[in-house]
Amino acid sequence: MTIFGWLQIGLVLIAVLLLVKPLGLYMARVFSGDRTWLSPVLAPIETGLYRIAGIRADKEQGWLGYALAVLAFSLAGFLALYGMLRLQHLLPLNPQGFAGLPPDLAFNTAVSFVTNTNWQNYGGESTMSHFSQMAGLTVQNFLSAATGMAVAIAVSRALVRSKVSELGNFWVDMTRATLYVLLPLSLVVTLAFIAMGLPQSLDASFVATTLEGAQQTIATGPVASQEAIKQLGTNGGGFFNVNAAHPFENPSAFSNYLNIIAMLSVSLALVYAFGQMVGSRRQGWALIAVTIVLLTTGIGLVYWAETGGNPVLHAVGVDALQGNMEGKEVRFGQAMSALYGTVTTGLSNGGVNAMHSSLTPLGGLVPMFLIQLGEVLPGGVGSGLYGMIVFAILAVFVAGLMVGRTPEFLGKKIEAREMKLAMLAVLILPLAILGFTAVSAVAEFGVGSITTPGPHGLSEILYAFSSAAGNNGSAFGGLTGNTPWYNTTLALAMLLGRFAYIVPVLAIAGSLAAKPRAEASSGTFPTDRPLFVGLLIGIILIMGGLQFFPALALGPIAEHFAMLAGQSF
Repeated sequence: MTIFGWLQIGLVLIAVLLLVKPLGLYMARVFSGDRTWLSPVLAPIETGLYRIAGIRADKEQGWLGYALAVLAFSLAGFLALYGMLRLQHLLPLNPQGFAGLPPDLAFNTAVSFVTNTNWQNYGGESTMSHFSQMAGLTVQNFLSAATGMAVAIAVSRALVRSKVSELGNFWVDMTRATLYVLLPLSLVVTLAFIAMGLPQSLDASFVATTLEGAQQTIATGPVASQEAIKQLGTNGGGFFNVNAAHPFENPSAFSNYLNIIAMLSVSLALVYAFGQMVGSRRQGWALIAVTIVLLTTGIGLVYWAETGGNPVLHAVGVDALQGNMEGKEVRFGQAMSALYGTVTTGLSNGGVNAMHSSLTPLGGLVPMFLIQLGEVLPGGVGSGLYGMIVFAILAVFVAGLMVGRTPEFLGKKIEAREMKLAMLAVLILPLAILGFTAVSAVAEFGVGSITTPGPHGLSEILYAFSSAAGNNGSAFGGLTGNTPWYNTTLALAMLLGRFAYIVPVLAIAGSLAAKPRAEASSGTFPTDRPLFVGLLIGIILIMGGLQFFPALALGPIAEHFAMLAGQSF
């Protein structure tokens, strides 16, 4: 580790924190229905969209109606994208003449992008037409992100309202998230990416002659626009197979900085917007503090592990001062690879600028563990916020048990119904991750896809299902995922991680909205103080991570001790 490396990391985090307040205030105004500086241009478009779709913007929905709207909209998006991928060879803007996707791969990909996971069992530049990239994948990058934001806003309203059954209107919230937040930001970031050298064209691949005289096919296309919403919407699905390690997606240190800033800014700003909407900015900062503490700890651990290097390589004469550069781009180095890998898994982004499978065992453990914590640091746009609120509810319940009082969160009493629903939500991840991993680790059709036997092979499988159920989308590498078994089971894990979580969360919101909002008293446990921040961190680590420790002990931890003993797998 070097001072220069920490300076690089610090500059990115400072830039993000400077954006949190202005962007958060703007989003709070958007979702409160207040006028913004973009309203003169966008309000007529918004009204026109409601008129075309037959939506009454003033008609709100209860939690069940809101949840059904989310499910129906996502199902429609899945069917449209699945059909588009299967019929790709018949659709326009396919200059390379790519065939339609097989049924299992099309199913996996459609589920992946609709759930904001963006797991990719294909190489984008060798599989997807420009039409599929733009009209299919990029559109879902916007809509899946907007859906998560809408659910988070509905939960935020529930904590403000008193004795009502309505949470808002999903169609209005989703439209505003897309029109007022994601589209303008994507336009700005796209133009910045183009200026940095990212391609943005409808040309087919072209053939170049290398310095050695060989012929090389170089793919191009509408890269910059997809890259922008990939990061802002915490989608992570890259235009190219190697994602942000590809020089057309991430050509320089400046584009790498913008990638990380873009992926963090909206999710963290939405947490600030939550504080603004519930009438307590300190509450928003308390949740942001939890994120920063755990995220910077993760960054430090990965950076330390990667600069420490691998004793197995030291034994064969590799310079220990170089640390571990395997699987990393020289133009980014260890510090920015550690930052990117930690941020993308603390978020539910999933984009990568280095090969996670090539990290040291402890370096690879951190990204996997961050996903398993529930993708709340700060998680996906929207999904991270409502996931953090679930953990906050669990934290105040524990605090209430300690002092013998009925727990409250922002004036709402937390009772048996909310706790049952909260536990149902947090148990979804271990059920999907550990269940599918257990079967895949013993069945021939699961083990046959790993490239490295032993603890590392288990890590490949465990990371895959953690990433899918956590709606992250990054891959540990080495696992051949494009098989009927993994295409199907990973897709099922994605569906469980997204919708089996959203439904109980909205049910919690409906229950809280129907309760009166009590004023804070001398006996109220404050949830905007350092004590609560520490308690919430503890709950996240225990409830989110402890249940995965036995599996981690058999995978990356076992591999770490083998590495110290000079063994390799």
